[in-house]
Amino acid sequence: MKLETESSGHDSAPKTMVVLPTYNEAENLPLMVDALLALPTALSILIVDDSSPDGTGQLADSLAQAHPGRIFVLHRKNKEGLGAAYRAGFKRALETDADYIIQMDCDFSHQPQYVPAMVEAAAQADLVLGSRYIKGGGVDESWSFYRKALSWFANRIYVRTLLGIPVNDATGGFKLWRRQTLIGLDLDRVRSNGYVFQVEMTYIACRLGFSVREVAIYFPDRERGHSKMDANIAVEAALRTWQVMFRHHSLKPDMRRTEAYS
Repeated sequence: MKLETESSGHDSAPKTMVVLPTYNEAENLPLMVDALLALPTALSILIVDDSSPDGTGQLADSLAQAHPGRIFVLHRKNKEGLGAAYRAGFKRALETDADYIIQMDCDFSHQPQYVPAMVEAAAQADLVLGSRYIKGGGVDESWSFYRKALSWFANRIYVRTLLGIPVNDATGGFKLWRRQTLIGLDLDRVRSNGYVFQVEMTYIACRLGFSVREVAIYFPDRERGHSKMDANIAVEAALRTWQVMFRHHSLKPDMRRTEAYS
């Protein structure tokens, strides 16, 4: 089904769609939608809900009815992981006329205020990363020294060195993709479903020669709802980074996908 996004009234401006995966985000979703729609950057929102038992999906439908042409909903029957939700959302977003596709969490750890800066940076990059680990970036002050050190090491040293990519925050999930970048990646070659999905997407983009820019962000902990992240997930992501390297280390720029998804 072709989604028709509402015109912003500025035909020359890039059209931006935010892909917002949700699972039990009924507390955050209305607030996030309000914050995104209030931005000076004209955008539409695709909510991807994995049959949340707390009614997030029904709430998403109500928001779509209240904002026709700007909010859309993709309902998925099962909770199959973050990667599966994003792949489905990206493919649906590519059915629209969106030039830029933003991925972000619904819990406000990714703050909408950074979206305009990311859109501006996209004029000179194929992929824009919201980065905690460049000058001006940071993480929640309540994080323990151990947690801060582990996250910094994972991104600035471990992933960057192992995969050989010029990225300081490869595990972050606040990203802006140009349309042609997402097509070029070939989403069908992305296999990860957990948090290492973020690493795999960025690694493939770098291997295929797409240009990357990082925009500094502050990353606070969520205030409402429950975090899906724990120590076991972090350890699993670290180990699966090796799988990502062996799976895609032979990719080259001439192996980009050239055809859009049908």
